[in-house]
Amino acid sequence: MRDHTKPDYVSIEFPDPPPDRPYVFTNMVMSADGKVVIEGTERGLGSPIDQRLMRELRVHADVVLNGAGTLRKSGTSSLLASDELVAVRRLRGRPPAPVAAVLSASGDLPLERPFFTSREFPAVVYLASTAPPDRAAAARATGRDVIEVPADDPIPAMLHHMHHSLGARRLLVEGGPEINGRLFDLGVVDEYFLTIGPRVVGGNVTLTPVRSSRPASFDAVTELDLLSAVPNPATGELYVRYRRRRAS
Repeated sequence: MRDHTKPDYVSIEFPDPPPDRPYVFTNMVMSADGKVVIEGTERGLGSPIDQRLMRELRVHADVVLNGAGTLRKSGTSSLLASDELVAVRRLRGRPPAPVAAVLSASGDLPLERPFFTSREFPAVVYLASTAPPDRAAAARATGRDVIEVPADDPIPAMLHHMHHSLGARRLLVEGGPEINGRLFDLGVVDEYFLTIGPRVVGGNVTLTPVRSSRPASFDAVTELDLLSAVPNPATGELYVRYRRRRAS
């Protein structure tokens, strides 16, 4: 029997990707006052149901991307952590886990994390061309592929590699806010999944799910269409799915 306190992210369908890049969807959790970290981490903002939904979205992804800051703080991977979800991927003709990816400008990466030490999932590092050579060499020494991308405009080169070299049709971006901001600025985010938790963080930190380097303006606003909004009375969370509105 379906649990109506959460959306069924396993069964959702996505449109076909654009011809030159993967279909990009992001997933974030935030407090009721729009904050995405407490004491430097997103842990504690979402419930176990939110964590389950994150892994359900991974079922659809060919690549799961994080920024280097998120990797340093959370040690992310692309594992589904559920035999049931792995079985779904296998039934759909996919490998057990998506490719994990990280984008780094400096090469300051936590080489001791499972992203580099585990062999339960493939992984690739997209590293800015200006990163110190010794850091690039250290990342390669872990056995992970390191792909150099232009420091001033890394996103198009990264998406090109994912599309043409990895054969990726769908890219799931799990943060952080800065990489989300870059993707929104370029207009390549197709869908935006958001869990809103029943907490007010307060404080003087205003880190939101999307942090852009450009000034906020009406001309730069990304218009969204609401696809679903599912409340969970048990956790107090709201699970929202948006799709970017295309110009008619």
